[in-house]
Amino acid sequence: MAIIKRALISVSDKKGVVDFCRALSGMGVVLLSTGGTASLLKQNDIPVTDVSSHTGFPEMLDGRVKTLHPLIHGGLLGLRDNPDHQQQMQQHGIVAIDLVAITLYPFVQTVAQPDCSFDHAVENIDIGGPSMIRSAAKNHRSVTVVTDPADYQRIIAEMQRNHGEVSLQTNSELARKAFAVTAAYDGAIANWLSSFDDNGQKMRFPGSYTMQFHKVQEMRYGENPHQLAAFYTEGQGGTEPSVANARQLQGKELSFNNIHDANGAFELVKEFDAPTAVIVKHTNPCGVASHDDLLAAYNQARATDPVSAFGGVIAFNRTVTALVAREITTSFVEAVIAPGFDTDALMIFGEKKNIRLLHTPELGQGRPEAALDMKRVIGGLLLQERDLHQLDRQQLQLVTRRAPTEEELADLLFAWRVVKHVKSNAIVYAKGLCTVGVGAGQMSRVDSSRIAIWKAQEAAHNAGRSDNPVQGSVMASDAFFPFRDGVDAAAQAGATALIQPGGSVRDSEVIAAADEQGMAMVLTGVRHFKH
Repeated sequence: MAIIKRALISVSDKKGVVDFCRALSGMGVVLLSTGGTASLLKQNDIPVTDVSSHTGFPEMLDGRVKTLHPLIHGGLLGLRDNPDHQQQMQQHGIVAIDLVAITLYPFVQTVAQPDCSFDHAVENIDIGGPSMIRSAAKNHRSVTVVTDPADYQRIIAEMQRNHGEVSLQTNSELARKAFAVTAAYDGAIANWLSSFDDNGQKMRFPGSYTMQFHKVQEMRYGENPHQLAAFYTEGQGGTEPSVANARQLQGKELSFNNIHDANGAFELVKEFDAPTAVIVKHTNPCGVASHDDLLAAYNQARATDPVSAFGGVIAFNRTVTALVAREITTSFVEAVIAPGFDTDALMIFGEKKNIRLLHTPELGQGRPEAALDMKRVIGGLLLQERDLHQLDRQQLQLVTRRAPTEEELADLLFAWRVVKHVKSNAIVYAKGLCTVGVGAGQMSRVDSSRIAIWKAQEAAHNAGRSDNPVQGSVMASDAFFPFRDGVDAAAQAGATALIQPGGSVRDSEVIAAADEQGMAMVLTGVRHFKH
């Protein structure tokens, strides 16, 4: 157990520090502090000694040098059970420092400002803070290192229970946390500095790339039972509503595949402003619908492909009501992710305790994160910008003799949002703001089209319907048609309008095929491959 007799406090984030230091001082702890932190403590009538008085050296070089001194680092690094260390500390007048509380200069927040200059960013690189954190964490058998204001209360509580002592277990935990803080801080600085070329020009991708993730939980297994797995989040999961910052309200432990599917479902449902339901199976949407009534949206989405929807993950962009919950519980689902569940819905889901419920922050609360999208390959990493492209009707290029009707145009924009989240080659048929058939992940685009048609017909047949579900629908393709056969297949199935990026050397043949069939076609100029 480490007895806290002397503490050094130097925090950029002042949250909770006054109460923390008042409690330390009340237990007889001598406080050392720097600059603004010392001033704040004095304003609150908390006894504190300036570090400059302790070391005999003033803060200098515009505050760049404050704590880089043997009296500080010797007090942190000296081994309490090493006679040679103790003799040297006594010889040089070094007194032990038993606790440091440090929060670092806000470098990440500083460089995120659009008007941040290079020189201003450099001045927000903390030197003394990481040095003290590392010294204290290295000697954690005797020194308590605090890098998170959320830990203030637990430390005070432990000291009060143990007559001013902090356990080795707590110190070890705090040391691990401290080294993670300095690693993330140095990584952010390295990423930023390596984003400039030799001429000082900012590059989109840094020369080196360092990221830090925090383990949230270990999985029962990975994609398959013979694979071990764990779930990590970046920081606190970011501010953008996502599966990473969702709270599990009930249900069995989340699996690797649950999280992967929930992410795919929720990222798709976020594309829509209208009340929307998305059902995902094996990361591909098998049903999507928008409707003023969320229950109707869910029922329509499920009707797209009820067989695939069995055991799927469902996402909503509205609070789930009791009516929706009751309908969901009539079939087997793995998980539901939404920005809310009303009280009656939770009671209904409570009758099906194995259904996993994930409650996300409200949509619109956080901006889409500009973080890079990562794909791991053996021995390397692929980085790219996230596909956050949003399309509106002003960007569409009409290339056929017939223009789409207003209803067709609404369905085309709907289908385009969906196809963006389907594995390539991707084809989506939609009608009435609802998917009719989805073809995903085929090596041939025309095969994806045929599969989507077959899935639509199969769902109609299983429902006892004899109509052609694709008749009067629209079709979206995530990439251009290399040949006219995809258009011909859509027309033969009954589709009346198409949306696709364009850009094929055979665009003229594809457009001519649409004209021959009396179809409307619009080009987006944007491709949405998803591998």
